[in-house]
Amino acid sequence: MNTFFLIAMLLAMLSVLGVLGIGLFSMIKGGEFNKKHGNTLMQARVTLQGLALALFALAYFTSQT
Repeated sequence: MNTFFLIAMLLAMLSVLGVLGIGLFSMIKGGEFNKKHGNTLMQARVTLQGLALALFALAYFTSQT
């Protein structure tokens, strides 16, 4: 596997984990931050998950010989 894809996939997965953690923490805590940013954080999580899956698929298809 190409080093670029490995690093890009790791960054994408860590980004998903970070956004998910912030979103879950804000939902548990509640308050104004959750009301203002909760939906945006979850939309960002879905987008980053799609990016991670696209990188996995691209790495898979480029590694085929």
